[in-house]
Amino acid sequence: MEDVMVATSEADARAVAAVEQHHAMMAGSLAARVDRLVTVGATWQPARDELVAWCREELVPHAQAEERTLYPAAGSFDRARLLVDAMVAEHGVIVRLVEDLAVATDPVRAAGTATALQTLFETHLVKENDQVLPLLAQSPGVDLAGLLDGMHELLGHQEHQQHSGAATEGSCGGHECSCGEVDGPGYPELDARVVPHAIRHATIFGALDAVGPGGGLVLVAPHDPLPLLAQVEQRNPGVFEVSYLERGPEAWRLVFARS
Repeated sequence: MEDVMVATSEADARAVAAVEQHHAMMAGSLAARVDRLVTVGATWQPARDELVAWCREELVPHAQAEERTLYPAAGSFDRARLLVDAMVAEHGVIVRLVEDLAVATDPVRAAGTATALQTLFETHLVKENDQVLPLLAQSPGVDLAGLLDGMHELLGHQEHQQHSGAATEGSCGGHECSCGEVDGPGYPELDARVVPHAIRHATIFGALDAVGPGGGLVLVAPHDPLPLLAQVEQRNPGVFEVSYLERGPEAWRLVFARS
C-alpha cells in the first residue's frame, strides 16, 4: 500500500508529486552513469567525464535550486532547522565528491568516489521526500506550488509536463520491439523490482536518459512491462531497440539498445 501525501491544496500535492518524480529520474540517471563507470574497465575516463558533466549540469544546479526555495521555507520552522542545516552540509559534500571525481587519476578511486556520491544522494533524497516535502505541503502558510513555479531545476521540464497531462499506463500504443535474445556486454543493469512502484517508471526514464548513442541498459522488471514500453516510445520515438533476454515467470529481463 502506497503512502498518502496530505497537502493543504491540490496544487501543492501535484507539486510534491512532480518533485518526487524528478528525484526518481535523477536517481535513476545517476545510478546508470555510476554503474557504467564501475563496469567499463580500461575505458573509465570517458565514463567519469560524462558523470562529472551530468553532475555539474543537473545535480549541482538542482541542489542550488533547493537552497533558494525549499530549504529557506523549511528552515523557518524550528523543528526543521537542524535538518535543513544538515541537508545544506550534505550538498557541500556532494559538490566536493563531484570535484574529487573530476580529478581522480585511477579507476579504483573514481569508482569509489562515484559510489559514495550515489549513496549520499540516494539517502539525501529520502530525507527530502519523507521529511522536507511533507512538512511544506502540510503547512497552511506555505504555498509550495507557488514556491516551485518555474523552477525547472527542481521539477524537471519534461517530467513536469508529463505530470500535468501525461499519457497514463495503458495499451502498448503501437510500440514494436524485437523478440530475439540479445547480449548486452557492459550494459548497466537496473532492477526495477526493488524500486517503489510510485517512482518506478520515473527511475527507469532517468536511467534511459543516461544511455548514450551506441549504449544500452538491461532492465529487470517484475512483469512484462508493456505500458512502460509504450511510454518509452512516446518519450523517445524510435530511439531504443528493445529485446527480451528473459520472459518470466519471476522476472522479465530486457535490453534497451540505443541506436
